[in-house]
Amino acid sequence: MHAADRAIAALLPSLNERRFQKIDGSRASLFASLDAPALSALPAQRWQWTSFKTVRAHIDYHVEVDAHRYSVPHSLVGLELEACITDALVEVLHRGQRVACHARSSRRGGFTTLDEHMPAAHRAHKQWTPERLIHWGGEVGPSTQAFVTQLLQRHRHPEHGYRSCLGLLGLAKRYGAARLEAACTLALGLGAGYYRQVREMLANGADLIEPPAQPPQWVAPEHDNLRGAAYFH
Repeated sequence: MHAADRAIAALLPSLNERRFQKIDGSRASLFASLDAPALSALPAQRWQWTSFKTVRAHIDYHVEVDAHRYSVPHSLVGLELEACITDALVEVLHRGQRVACHARSSRRGGFTTLDEHMPAAHRAHKQWTPERLIHWGGEVGPSTQAFVTQLLQRHRHPEHGYRSCLGLLGLAKRYGAARLEAACTLALGLGAGYYRQVREMLANGADLIEPPAQPPQWVAPEHDNLRGAAYFH
């Protein structure tokens, strides 16, 4: 294949410079006078397949693409944005203007966060802080408070757990505080540490199932024939 290409390349100059029989010029001269002036420069970057997706900036000022979360400026929380996705990059656009650019990650459930996207003074939404979320969990019950604390401690930046904590808040409104507390107690006992696991327990009614009664501990009866440890001293 390469030998054939080299042989053809050696013959191309003579073909392109050969004069036409019925009109003036050659292939090379017509290209130089007609085509070459109309050509544009090649793009600085090679073409890449690109897909677009409408995303929303959540309260943790991240958007989600393929189960990975990428930060955007916190001032955009709550807005619909457009993600421009290639094999290498995730760019986020707001009204056609790029507001964030990240190397694409394949780590599902992970976060890519730029420090400049974080609020300079505490949080973008000051009504939600780790302290307030933990206090709210305590108002539901000790297990809910422990579960909220666990969600916040799971992440390097506690605000990354805000969405899960607010999801729990929504479960309290939907199922009631008593059921949420029971589900969190069950989840902690099973070593479950994700919001979705508590949500599934409530949806399936696992919190309503009475735990099996523990069998009574066997105690040796009192009897004259039982000698006891003191007999052997």
